[in-house]
Amino acid sequence: MTTEPTDLADLTATRLAAGYAAGEFSPVDAARAVLERAEAAQAATNCFTRIDADEALAGAEESAERWRAGAPAGPVDGVPVTVKDILLTRGAPTLRGSRTVRAEGPWEEDAPAVARLRESGAVFVGKTTTPEFGWKGVTDSPRHGVTGNPYDPRRTAGGSSGGSAAAVALGAGPLSLGTDGGGSVRIPASFCGIFALKATYGRVPLYPASPFGTLAHVGPMTRDAADAALLMDVITGADWRDWSQLGPVAGSFRDALAGPVSGLRVAYSPSLGWDVAVAPEVAAAVRGAVETLAGLGACVEEIDPGIADPVEAFHTLWFSGAARVVQHLDDADRALLDPGLREICEQGARYSALDYLAAVDTRMALGQAMGRFHSAYDLLVTPTEPITAFEGGAEVPSGSGHTRWTGWTPFTYPFNLTQQPAASVPCGVDGDGLPIGVQLVGARHADAVVLRAAHALYEAGAARIPAPPAPRRRSGDSGSNSPGADAL
Repeated sequence: MTTEPTDLADLTATRLAAGYAAGEFSPVDAARAVLERAEAAQAATNCFTRIDADEALAGAEESAERWRAGAPAGPVDGVPVTVKDILLTRGAPTLRGSRTVRAEGPWEEDAPAVARLRESGAVFVGKTTTPEFGWKGVTDSPRHGVTGNPYDPRRTAGGSSGGSAAAVALGAGPLSLGTDGGGSVRIPASFCGIFALKATYGRVPLYPASPFGTLAHVGPMTRDAADAALLMDVITGADWRDWSQLGPVAGSFRDALAGPVSGLRVAYSPSLGWDVAVAPEVAAAVRGAVETLAGLGACVEEIDPGIADPVEAFHTLWFSGAARVVQHLDDADRALLDPGLREICEQGARYSALDYLAAVDTRMALGQAMGRFHSAYDLLVTPTEPITAFEGGAEVPSGSGHTRWTGWTPFTYPFNLTQQPAASVPCGVDGDGLPIGVQLVGARHADAVVLRAAHALYEAGAARIPAPPAPRRRSGDSGSNSPGADAL
């Protein structure tokens, strides 16, 4: 039996909303607790580009008035949220981790998911760190430096939504909006011990359109699957600015959590059938999660999906998108870029239209193969990552032999190509106390099935791991990790 946290910063969004409704505490109480935690999280991990204390407290006061009147604006009214600094947020700069972005406004527009949260009365705490333009699977940038892992700040939080993952893990708001173009909510969720969902492409509207095209998704990053379902019920609202959004959702994601896991057809693939060196502790923890699903009545079979690694096609699409991001920059601005980003942009600029279309062909064939696979299986289960968090400030683990971040993330980027829903659920820790994640992949449009299975793991206790240590300022830091003046 678990004991409910006593600090409001440690409560889930679902529990906070229930407490507001019952009059146990107010959104102002929660905002103050979360802001205190946000400052500590920033000092320990450098997970924020901006903390908006005044805006958060003002929003919390307005929310408290609505709750007192019995008229909350929506299901997350008064709940503290953070937003990855890739998504537009009205009144705050969106710097994208780049020294080439000018902080001067006006910043007058919300991204669709941010707009839905604002309409629902959410309390905005601040913007979270990203690598430059979200280009890689770790979070460090020339503009804002390295974001550390909440379990060990010397290690990476993962990326590209690493700031959001660290903030959620450390109690700086139970809800965060991340983006995922090749694993960018799932990688840091796995490394930081939280939950994240890459929803089916188009399920959460996105604007402006990503230069990485239809690889890029918006997704919830939360304490657990129930909070993610709550957030999905808010952010999936229609927005005409996204021409590729899906139609209205049939029913509530929260209501779908109550469905049974018994009878679900689960394919367990320890390595996707590829030559992947999965750390033994990771493999054991993921197998334990699979055994939990089997114990809950799922029909589990160990089988690979029979697909080839599409990394070269992914590189063609990803590097071309990166080249498009910086196409407008002059030589002086290009010199300011992350050197790794500059390298892939140069490579991306050399691809031809025929190269790009060949990658699209590979992508379509992969999508068809996975569609066929999911006609027999409701879920595919893999490790989220074959490793746990490694040293901060590096794109790849030292001594790994990899040259790009995709070398150590083989389980995530394939499902951006196929546009399927995929979630990372914590399932244990390694010998150093670092979190391990299990990935649940569903058929396109089966987001509710993924959330239901993830929720079942939480309910069974299989997704509960030790909390990170209380955040402390990183050794040798004299305050340089506070959001800089150019971010304010």
